[in-house]
Amino acid sequence: MNSVDIIAMASLLQYLAFGAMVGQARGKFGVKAPAVTGSEPFERVYRVQMNTLELLVAFIPALYAAGRYWPAWAVAGVGFIYVVGRLVYRRAYISAPDSRGLGFVLSIGPIFVLVLAALVGALGLRTAG
Repeated sequence: MNSVDIIAMASLLQYLAFGAMVGQARGKFGVKAPAVTGSEPFERVYRVQMNTLELLVAFIPALYAAGRYWPAWAVAGVGFIYVVGRLVYRRAYISAPDSRGLGFVLSIGPIFVLVLAALVGALGLRTAG
């Protein structure tokens, strides 16, 4: 398994952990499925999971596409920032949703970098070296 695969699997494990947190929050705050509203603390945990899912749709393909054209260590490094960004986002959103900006930037920024890197590579604009 190369470093890009490790980051991809780490991001998926992170998402699954966030999903487990939603299950725990359902019990803690008394929100019975299929409800997703009714308790603001629960809704915060739920939104972290859902926002992470929304970003994974862009992150995983961008990570692998960029990995076709750029060194795995560089692509994995950008991906690592995404994973850390999701942790920062989770902590901020659960404790004080208005403070989630840094975590969001640390999550969306790497996605843009990976998409641009993949486009540069796919268009043949990357110079050798």
